[in-house]
Amino acid sequence: MKNLYLKIYNKILKKEFFNRDTVKVAQDLLGKILSYKNNSGIIVETEAYKDDQASHAFHKTNRSSLMFNSYAKFYIYFTYGNWYCLNITTEKNKPGAVLIRALQPLNNIRLMQKRRKTNELYNLTNGPGKLCQAFNIDKILNGTSLNEKIKILDNKLLKNFKIIRTTRIGISKAKNLKWRFYIKDNKFVSKK
Repeated sequence: MKNLYLKIYNKILKKEFFNRDTVKVAQDLLGKILSYKNNSGIIVETEAYKDDQASHAFHKTNRSSLMFNSYAKFYIYFTYGNWYCLNITTEKNKPGAVLIRALQPLNNIRLMQKRRKTNELYNLTNGPGKLCQAFNIDKILNGTSLNEKIKILDNKLLKNFKIIRTTRIGISKAKNLKWRFYIKDNKFVSKK
């Protein structure tokens, strides 16, 4: 039933949605649906990264070059020797990407629990590495275009939620920038 809802009621976001200011895109992605191989979830937490000191785009490298020359592409990297992180590039003429920090799972929850080796629903996708593990997203998808494999859909039923804006998590530089956004009172957010 949920897959039918996704197909009938929600339009796939167009590439141009991401050719805007990274901070605005991070905020506007809240409430949208991320879908990959019959797994789907509502985006409930994001972080914006531009050319600030906490960003991979602060220095251009082979890994971060995708942030400089594209928008609406998936930038996926391995971190802390354990986790993949899912980002979507933004802004055609400036470096930027939005980190998807947390999702509220919609379907295939048992498969996600098996991949994550947990039965705890609220611990399933409440962090960038956790959601990649639950959705089986890895570096093979790095550089793929929006809607090529991973889709982002509008969510017509989720409206009128309050957005909390705060500082980003797990960084040591540019800590003053309030470029983290999450849906207030959502139980799937990584940290309040």
